[in-house]
Amino acid sequence: MIRLIETVAERAAPAPPRHPEKAHRPDQPVARKPPWIRVRAPGSPVYSETLRLVRELKLATVCEEARCPNIGECWDKRHATFMIMGETCTRACAFCNVRTGLPNPLDENEPDRVADGVARLGLAHVVVTSVDRDDLADGGARQFARTIAAIRRAAPETTIEVLTPDFLRKEGALEAVVAARPDVFNHNLETVPSKYLTVRPGARYFASLRLLQRAKELDPSLFTKSGVMVGLGEERNEVLQMMDDMRVAAVDFLTIGQYLQPTPKHHAVERFVTPEEFADYATIGLAKGFLLVSSSPLTRSSHHAGDDFARLRRARAAALRGG
Repeated sequence: MIRLIETVAERAAPAPPRHPEKAHRPDQPVARKPPWIRVRAPGSPVYSETLRLVRELKLATVCEEARCPNIGECWDKRHATFMIMGETCTRACAFCNVRTGLPNPLDENEPDRVADGVARLGLAHVVVTSVDRDDLADGGARQFARTIAAIRRAAPETTIEVLTPDFLRKEGALEAVVAARPDVFNHNLETVPSKYLTVRPGARYFASLRLLQRAKELDPSLFTKSGVMVGLGEERNEVLQMMDDMRVAAVDFLTIGQYLQPTPKHHAVERFVTPEEFADYATIGLAKGFLLVSSSPLTRSSHHAGDDFARLRRARAAALRGG
């Protein structure tokens, strides 16, 4: 039998709500998941070792904060996606489970701790993402650059993928990140333009699109990548148009996954897209010229990122050879 002991201090000082901005929203029904969305429950010895290391180094991971369904699989392979600049986001996207509020000041030692984690996990490829930090003059670009540099020193053979915020109205932020020479620059569009007002109200579709285009202009050798969710009420033709928009922006790699509702206060799942439809999106995306398309119900931006990076390299080499 397990007994939960609550201290007087805990009763007197409850933790702040994770999503204060959503507290007064009416509950949305949480749809029953179809049989094709199945994940293995975490709990292997390697998973536990990864968890211990993350705790020891006081690191945040998007795997935990966003309740990623693939955490058991990834951590069992010692693959963790590090989330820098704290666990609190300045935005309140309707799909996201990351805590919202006023973030703490930046931790100047964080880049070295992330680099230590990369080295100790023995990662061949690492994904570094962050919360939105609209409170910072550069949106956190300097912290990204410092983290990339620290990883290069601690694990010079590791390839680095950054998944950044949109740096909206942050002059020079993108340039600072690209100048640090990550191997992959990723920024997720998340959804089609018609859904931004309800799903991603703090962002602007064409600003995000231009960010991806500008990253490629700054460094043509850089792989660019973006991800979207489906099941939020978008139409098929809107997804296809978004693919065209990405190709105009020279995006190399597209990921498409099923939106899963974190809590009743978040945006409802409008539809569970079938595996056949995901496969169709992948075929169409490749025909439109993406070097790589990962499209399945459980696809996430960082899922299999290392394997996908190797495939990206091969796809670019084949394209340069003309076959």
